[in-house]
Amino acid sequence: MELRALRYYLTVAREENITRAAEILHITQPTLSRQMAELEEELSTRLFERTNRKIVLTESGMLLRRRAEELVSLADKVQQEFQSGDDELMGLISIGSGVTAAVSECLPKLLQEYAQKYPQVCFALHTGTAAVIKDQLDKGLLDIGILMEPIEVEKYDFVRLPKKEVWGILMPEDDPLAQKSEITPGDLQNLPLIVSWRIGEREAKAWFGGDTEHLNVFCTYDLIDNAATLVEHRLGYAFVIQGALKSIPGLTFRPLFPEVSNTSLLVWKRYQPSNQAVQKFIELIRNAYKA
Repeated sequence: MELRALRYYLTVAREENITRAAEILHITQPTLSRQMAELEEELSTRLFERTNRKIVLTESGMLLRRRAEELVSLADKVQQEFQSGDDELMGLISIGSGVTAAVSECLPKLLQEYAQKYPQVCFALHTGTAAVIKDQLDKGLLDIGILMEPIEVEKYDFVRLPKKEVWGILMPEDDPLAQKSEITPGDLQNLPLIVSWRIGEREAKAWFGGDTEHLNVFCTYDLIDNAATLVEHRLGYAFVIQGALKSIPGLTFRPLFPEVSNTSLLVWKRYQPSNQAVQKFIELIRNAYKA
């Protein structure tokens, strides 16, 4: 299976049309159709359902799309790693994170300092859940991850970032609870909750006094934007970290009491070979957070 065929396949999957994909790839439509037929024959499976209007991926086609994206991304990354010359550092550093205070306050300083020393190095920033980031780190698709504790760090080297992530409740600014400076467990009894259990089940049980079974959990979420939309429509009160919030008109944040907080780690895969650009960035991280 050639990388070129996978790149062709991803273009067809994205465009949902052989003719349009062929135009983008600057090849003829019969040539592209033949490439796709050979790919189906090689894998002994049907990748597309062809209709009059568009091409739809089969289940096998969707699986190949995910795997092809990983393979092509990894191939591009390898190519970038070998573009560094002896005279001037070049390359690409891929960083994955959620939306946290550590990202907004610590990462820009690191990137600015690094860019001043090595202006030919580029960065690729990816936003996702902790599970997605760890998976991509393990597959070599990301060089660096920013993950909020608690996490298992046996596979990673890391430095702990100094910024504390404070948990609280996001609610409409005209809600009666917004009159309070802090939110206690008793304030949330019987109220619909929009919960990220990234707070940690153990920490949540401790904050609620050991009783989480009888909470009115309306919805769970991974990324804050979805939770904020539900709060805007007054469907519930969202557990969020303050650092993930931008200014949202009509909504306000109140911290939990007793306080619940976490720290974040900058992590990279232990024993994984990395290019010189990544090694220099890790060196910068270590020097910035020696304490």
